[in-house]
Amino acid sequence: MLKIYFSGEDILRTRVAPAADPVWELVLSLHLLRGRSRDPMMAAWRRTVAGGLRRESASEQLHLLLALNPPRGYFPDFLTPYASVGGFEAGLDAVRSTPAQLLRRDLAVLAGENPLPPSASALARGEPEALRALTGSMERYRSVAISPYWGRIQAAVEADRVRRARAVLDGGVEGLLASLRPNMRWDSGVLEVRDYPDSRELHLDGRGLLLVPSFFCARTPVALLDPALPPVLAYPVDRLGGLLPAGDEAGPVTGRETLAALIGRTRAAVLEASDDGLTTGEMARRLNISPAAASQHTAVLRNAGLLVSQRDRNTVLHTLTPLGRAVLDA
Repeated sequence: MLKIYFSGEDILRTRVAPAADPVWELVLSLHLLRGRSRDPMMAAWRRTVAGGLRRESASEQLHLLLALNPPRGYFPDFLTPYASVGGFEAGLDAVRSTPAQLLRRDLAVLAGENPLPPSASALARGEPEALRALTGSMERYRSVAISPYWGRIQAAVEADRVRRARAVLDGGVEGLLASLRPNMRWDSGVLEVRDYPDSRELHLDGRGLLLVPSFFCARTPVALLDPALPPVLAYPVDRLGGLLPAGDEAGPVTGRETLAALIGRTRAAVLEASDDGLTTGEMARRLNISPAAASQHTAVLRNAGLLVSQRDRNTVLHTLTPLGRAVLDA
């Protein structure tokens, strides 16, 4: 069991990641891809991705990435840097900037449990070319295993974020932590992660905790091994029916699809996202568009009377008007 100890200051500093974390999803998907899980919702994804990787001309370059992510047990902390909360490129930049001493330490721990290929030696020395090759393989893997499914992954994570937001409104941060059951239990300042593979204690010491809702996290939440790193806990979300590549989802045309055909898919997505009340930056991150594009789309919808935008210091919050909600629900 993992026990995470909170002070009053830690509770104030605990938050949920603003969107699906692309680096955490990439790493955890590697574990799920090669694990023993027989989850029927993920079976088609596993077959498709495995076939795509076999066809990859650079599959040999993926060998180290696969070796760094065994299906069970420890994987290196440096692969999921805190900076990835800012997006995929920020996460890859942080991986490429990992100090050599941290690379040596993490790889030594991994090598104690799993054999590593010869290319891991250059990585352990922090050679820039080895780090670039590693992040290049992460980009190639992402194009096969993550990008075609990113919309469904984002939707599942966002649905979980809405659930956690309601928990905060009803019970504050302690209500949020209590809502993480049944995989976790909140009791008197301690968050207990059940079925954790090791017996550990993590004292937050005033740093708070970043909760990362994850589509590819298996049943047990995941924390970093190094207690000196910014505390992060990835936890599983409801997968909302599994994965299908973009364009493969069958079914009758819905009102939302009709709306997308009328005003454009991105603008319809902006309108739908505004149902939760988002800033321009949050909108850009959720929809994977630039802040400038998000601002442009919200301006058009605002001028049409579908959104209202309220400025608070350096941010602008966008929410639906009654007309906007009626259009969205039509």
